[in-house]
Amino acid sequence: MARVVVRLLVVAALAIDAVVHLQLADYYPSAVPDGIGQGNLFRIEGAAAAVVGLYLLLRGSRAAYVAAFLIAGGGVLLVLLYRYVNVPAFGPIPAMYEPVWYFQKSLSAIAEAAGAVLALVGVRLRR
Repeated sequence: MARVVVRLLVVAALAIDAVVHLQLADYYPSAVPDGIGQGNLFRIEGAAAAVVGLYLLLRGSRAAYVAAFLIAGGGVLLVLLYRYVNVPAFGPIPAMYEPVWYFQKSLSAIAEAAGAVLALVGVRLRR
């Protein structure tokens, strides 16, 4: 029973992550002169979260939980980094410093953090 609850909670967290990023993508530039725009990065994050969430829902394997941890954990790490550190553009990645919290950003960060922690619990339950 615990396995099912953890799996569904991680899938829900990834679904929130996907929906928020796909909704916000249109508010950011899709491309920049020398690289990929933040809008396209949001679309990639949203698609990755959706695919991994579906994979976890269908399989529930240890590999699916690891993938969920990488997507959710990476997402929360990056949102915190770009919230508190003014990272300059590097390579094709634009500068995405945004020193504010708003509802969608907070919702996504909370869902990603919870999803990452629960994905680790899922890995442990699969052992």
